[in-house]
Amino acid sequence: MSEFWLISAPGDKENLQALERMNMVTSKSNLSQNTKFAIPDFKVGTLDSLVGLSDELGKLDTFAESLIKRMAQSVVEVMEDAKGKVRENLLANGVDLTSFVTHFEWDMAKYPAKQPLASVVDTLAKQLAQIETDLKSRTAAYNTLKITLENLEKKSQGNLFTRTLSDIVSKEDFVLDSEYLVTLLVIVPKPNYVQWQKTYESLSDMVVPRSTKLIAEDKEGGLFTVTLFRKVIDDFKTKAKANKFMVREFYYDEKEIKREREEMTRLLSDKKQQYQTSCVALKKGSSTFPDHKVKVTPLGHPDRPAVGLTDRESEGEGEMTGHPSLGDSCHGAKALWSREELPELGGSGDAGSGPEPSAKGPLLRWLKVNFSEAFIAWVHIKALRVFVESVLRYGLPVNFQAVLLQPHKKSSTKRLREVLNSVFRHLDEVAAASLLDASVEIPGLQLSNQDYFPYVYFHIDLSLLD
Repeated sequence: MSEFWLISAPGDKENLQALERMNMVTSKSNLSQNTKFAIPDFKVGTLDSLVGLSDELGKLDTFAESLIKRMAQSVVEVMEDAKGKVRENLLANGVDLTSFVTHFEWDMAKYPAKQPLASVVDTLAKQLAQIETDLKSRTAAYNTLKITLENLEKKSQGNLFTRTLSDIVSKEDFVLDSEYLVTLLVIVPKPNYVQWQKTYESLSDMVVPRSTKLIAEDKEGGLFTVTLFRKVIDDFKTKAKANKFMVREFYYDEKEIKREREEMTRLLSDKKQQYQTSCVALKKGSSTFPDHKVKVTPLGHPDRPAVGLTDRESEGEGEMTGHPSLGDSCHGAKALWSREELPELGGSGDAGSGPEPSAKGPLLRWLKVNFSEAFIAWVHIKALRVFVESVLRYGLPVNFQAVLLQPHKKSSTKRLREVLNSVFRHLDEVAAASLLDASVEIPGLQLSNQDYFPYVYFHIDLSLLD
């Protein structure tokens, strides 16, 4: 199970013996795996300050747990094409979360125990607040990129009446730079192909004979070109519509088409590189517009690149910039690495070798590092809560033992709770009785009886993706 119970009991002889009984019973009944949870001695201060810190730590605990869950979900969203590898990127200090919790050691360098407790809590709060601020800005930028890309991709979907044509047409399909002639694009329903071929020249005067050709088609119809004199455009459109031929309002603008293609390629590259700096994934994709279902027919340009491939993609490889070792491994994208990020590629390598497919992109790399930091901070907050509550509950001088329990099965948690309540009943007879009788109220306790036990108890749930 990914669930832990962090408890504490007084450190006197009687209660240490109670802990031994607990270990014996839980081990014999296979209820849980128990390990000591080391917490340093802090400067206690006044009891009033501890009461205030108890409340503050409770809020900070909730905030930290919410933050790491949001970060875990962000990793899922960024790794949308490799969700099976999400847990590989949710680590703490390079180890899995369970191992970190069960082998927890207080980080004296980052959170000095000699400082007042309030200072340690303030350091943790500021660290988590900064991570949240950065998370918001980075995920907002990623979501903006994702939405922009989705909007462009929508233009590449649908039928020939609504989709973009920039990835279908080519310069050779049009008569350009002519004072008198113009090429129009006409959508013809599939059942009307023969009628179009027989009648398009006579739909209006001044239509260039044998100027039509089928460029592309979908399940509903085909996209044909036709060349005619500019002065009969309106007349041709009217006659074409009467015969169920629809003229698409499209005029070939090479600069605009190039801009649109490059924008799509750039956005695809940027989005992919937030997860993975390797362009292998881009190269293996079907096309710049992977989802549209328009195909080029032999009646178009058989030598032209397949529909959906940009000019840059059809020219071959070798346009990747930003690192010499990438060689010809990528095309149609710009490298986003800085000099500081390049060592993650595993060295300079040989020309043409390219980065490993597992190389991390900037957003994923940030999430991985800061998830670790936030998770580590969260476990330190749990340790602080145990310390503060133990002092408030058991009094001074500070003398308690914290233990981490990992229930073996969900079905055994009820039995485990009964064992704990029985072993530590003597710590608070009223609380122990209330657990058996919900009608018994604990004087001065604002929590429900289910949240209070004779011993100090905090829950750690590592099911961050559920």
